[in-house]
Amino acid sequence: MSTTTLRAEYERELAPLSHVQPARALPWATRWRAHPAARQALILLVLGAVWEAAARWQQNDLLLPTFTATLWALADGVRSGELLAKTAVSLSTLLEGYALGVLAAFGFTALATASRWGRDLLGTLTAMFNPLPAIALLPLALLWFGLGKASLLFVLVHAVLWAVALNTLAGFQAVPETLRMAGRNYGLKGVPYVVQILLPAALPSVLSGLKIGWAFAWRTLIAAELVFGATSGQGGLGWYIYQNRNELYTDRVFAGLVLVILIGLAVEGLVFQTLERLTVRRWGQQRG
Repeated sequence: MSTTTLRAEYERELAPLSHVQPARALPWATRWRAHPAARQALILLVLGAVWEAAARWQQNDLLLPTFTATLWALADGVRSGELLAKTAVSLSTLLEGYALGVLAAFGFTALATASRWGRDLLGTLTAMFNPLPAIALLPLALLWFGLGKASLLFVLVHAVLWAVALNTLAGFQAVPETLRMAGRNYGLKGVPYVVQILLPAALPSVLSGLKIGWAFAWRTLIAAELVFGATSGQGGLGWYIYQNRNELYTDRVFAGLVLVILIGLAVEGLVFQTLERLTVRRWGQQRG
């Protein structure tokens, strides 16, 4: 057996590993700019500075209090416990309505996935009720359920149901046929087929629907509380804003609005972005 050797001009001698320079860490400023939360904080600081400058230029605290005065009002409300109590009332009602709306949406989606009649039913109901603002149903809710939590839950379910159902069904319909065939080849049917094949493939659309439903529910709740806002003798953040508007405490009105925004940012960053990072981004279904 003959052996083949490399020609001399193609022989290369590798440098010892000890001579390889270790990778250097990125500068702190570069890493800070690359972090999404840091960029978001910078944007909020810029908006706060613009707000402060505009309020000082206008010099009318009744119309537009300064950003610092609003922060002081927010701190006072939190320290006294009033804002925390109002927030707890709003969030408890929101979570109940959101959960009921999501469950109803998944039920409609399951029906639409199972049969053509189900798809026609969901399509017809969505075309009828999705363009209808949830707050427009509040007079009917008050007539049917009275002044209380049941009326709020009714409008919240309407706000959540159609957005979540539409996005979930669209995600299921977009699942590639190859994945469906793979699931059938493994003998998957019914719930295992949906859980192991359809749901992971449609998860980006499902998460998008859940985020849209959350946003619709949050703004619907605040708007409904601005109208009557009392549930079991207590009011939520919307009622807090309405009361302080009547008493001309504009800094407290803006403090309530700022708290509504902060809660929205917290839910988006801590809940939905965490879910996306642990699922669809890790699986390569969504770009970071």
